Amino acid sequence: MATNHSFDIVSEIDFQEVDNAMNQAIKEIHQRYDLKDSNTELQLNKKDKQISINTKDDYSRKQSIDILQTKFIKRGISIKALKYKEPEPAASGRLKQIIELQSGISKENAKLVTKMIKDSKLKVNAQIQDEQVRVTGPKIDDLQAIMKLVREADIDFPTQFTNLK
Repeated sequence: MATNHSFDIVSEIDFQEVDNAMNQAIKEIHQRYDLKDSNTELQLNKKDKQISINTKDDYSRKQSIDILQTKFIKRGISIKALKYKEPEPAASGRLKQIIELQSGISKENAKLVTKMIKDSKLKVNAQIQDEQVRVTGPKIDDLQAIMKLVREADIDFPTQFTNLK
């Protein structure tokens, strides 16, 4: 009897790396001549999976996000993990913005991935399990084809593959 192979599609964030990226971004923001007087604050709330930016104006906000994204990329964190809320006014005419960190695959996104896998017509099964998708099939080549399909898909959240058996 043929054995089935499987792997999990997950969307995980290494919060230690996020922390490192945040510290590097803060350091650069405080050193940059054009941002020195902006008193920009970046804060990471790991429990709520959010980053908040508090700064003096839109220019500083955009520059800070740009620096943060660069630091994320350098540390191997996909910037697809960042979901931006609308900037809002804060005290003393400042600007505040919340950036949510996507960790885990939401139900909607899991449905999207399983549909994409079904539509591929490859002989594999995809099951949603909590915040991940388990893919099983008899041929390792089919599983690798699914990995390639997911990797190249235009989806707005980061994916990783784990537990290949």
